[in-house]
Amino acid sequence: MKKKDIQALKAKSDAELARLIKDDREKLRKLRFDLAAGKVKNVKALHETKHAIARAKTFLQERTLAQ
Repeated sequence: MKKKDIQALKAKSDAELARLIKDDREKLRKLRFDLAAGKVKNVKALHETKHAIARAKTFLQERTLAQ
């Protein structure tokens, strides 16, 4: 992930981060089902989605601890 993408993620509000986490979890669930069915050509997408969820959760947790 590029530095400007990370900065854009930090600039999002708590509600936007929560929505992003929810959307990424749904995307990950669909990818897992598609992988089991043999439909996924880009297996790395699972890895990238997991990391995107972790980044968003980290920024959300940092804000929670800062309060």
